[in-house]
Amino acid sequence: MVDFAYTIAGSEATGGAGFQVDLKTFQQLGVYGMGTLTCIVSFDPAHDWAHRFVPIDPQVIRDQIEATLAAQAINTVKIGMLGHPDTIDAVADGLASQPWRNIVVDPVLICKGQEPGAALDTDTALRAKILPLATVATPNHFEALTLSGMDELSTVEDLGEAAKRISDQGPRYVVVKGGIDFPGPDAVDVLWDGEEITTFKVPKIGEERVSGAGCTLAAAITAELAKGKDIHAAVQTAKDMVTTGIEARVSANTPFDTVWQGAYTPRD
Repeated sequence: MVDFAYTIAGSEATGGAGFQVDLKTFQQLGVYGMGTLTCIVSFDPAHDWAHRFVPIDPQVIRDQIEATLAAQAINTVKIGMLGHPDTIDAVADGLASQPWRNIVVDPVLICKGQEPGAALDTDTALRAKILPLATVATPNHFEALTLSGMDELSTVEDLGEAAKRISDQGPRYVVVKGGIDFPGPDAVDVLWDGEEITTFKVPKIGEERVSGAGCTLAAAITAELAKGKDIHAAVQTAKDMVTTGIEARVSANTPFDTVWQGAYTPRD
């Protein structure tokens, strides 16, 4: 029996984030990946690797969703970078077209290729139309600060409080990714399951950002949920995969390394 996982996300041409990471992660975890592109992001090597952002036409997004959902009975989806209010409308309509067992929202609040006003409109639409639909939300340190309204996330208790506040906005489960911004020697993520906080902690591997870590974590949770795993087991596998992928990270001519999903060997 084949398990299916679906990603609705942006393309990042170097393969270090977004749609490409999601499909690599699904494949590595033994899940058949399907996807809808929402935007195309490429770095500009001539201008300090800044982002170039091009949204996909909303009707093309609707067409992709229609084709995917007609092709297979899919009940688990990851929502990644959307980037524009019109994109969010198209995705919200697509999600409303059928029931879902799992909607994993990686709430990308900032696109560096957008003007500030457009970014704010996108953030507002995401909070209003996508976040309340989430079964699982996976904000990073910055996104958790923004969504929770907290001033700092400097302790595990802070991470847990942020997760609870974000859960109040709709998601059943919230995984706050402490990442490199969390102080101390450990990489700490917390899961709020509606009743208690579970902490996932490993020693940090260096002090530099590694591209694709957050995308990989959210995609791995998606894949494991698609296979029928419970949320705690899904997060543990995701944490293990990200840790292994950072240890085996891929260097390039970019000013950052990227996670290597292929370094992880599934246990089942």
